[in-house]
Amino acid sequence: MVTLTYQERFRTEKGVFDEFTKRNLFGLESRGVFDELLGPVFVGKESNVFLARKGDDKIIVKIYRVQNCDFKKMYEYIRQDSRFENLKRRRREIIFGWTQREYKNLLKSDGGGVSVPKAYACKFNILVEEMIGDGSPAPQLKDQIPQNPEKFFELLLKEIEKLYKTGLVHGDLSAFNVLNHNEKPYLIDFSQSTLIKSSNANLLLERDLYNICKFFKKLGIKLDQEKIMQKILSQQKV
Repeated sequence: MVTLTYQERFRTEKGVFDEFTKRNLFGLESRGVFDELLGPVFVGKESNVFLARKGDDKIIVKIYRVQNCDFKKMYEYIRQDSRFENLKRRRREIIFGWTQREYKNLLKSDGGGVSVPKAYACKFNILVEEMIGDGSPAPQLKDQIPQNPEKFFELLLKEIEKLYKTGLVHGDLSAFNVLNHNEKPYLIDFSQSTLIKSSNANLLLERDLYNICKFFKKLGIKLDQEKIMQKILSQQKV
């Protein structure tokens, strides 16, 4: 059961474990989605990420902060997504829609064979997903340079292409949002991902490729970002 206050257990940033969030964590735990929170993994601009236990396995619980999220910035992204065109410009609705969007994007990506965490549950501002890693979370690409950068880059491009074929652009891709798990790339953090039919999809794809290409160019890989972009765009279904 959830009996201890999470503020006392983890001493994380103010605004994470308000009464609303604690009630919903308790609801997810009562449903058997996870057994208990184990500890914090990462603190982002809008969310806090925790490890949780589910039986003998570890999973990820991502909590978007209701009190201090930049919901105005979130709205500027999500309003261009046709799946959320009726979303009202209200803090809670936007944050809940943002969480739901990431959940839907993970399901869609996983269904398209993209290497992403499996999405297990979503409740208001809480997202529960698979932990990528062996016993502990796999490192971010920025912290674990591939042994063979050229091969890793080729594998990463295949994941970006598969994602595009499912109808999505990641929108926030960088060495921070790619995991290096046993020399294979896994994409994470899909809250900014949008449908390829969205008005800003091509701009987001261009930014994704710029960030990734910039990282691998520093590792000595020769590549042509424009050619890569055109190859991916050519997959768009008519």
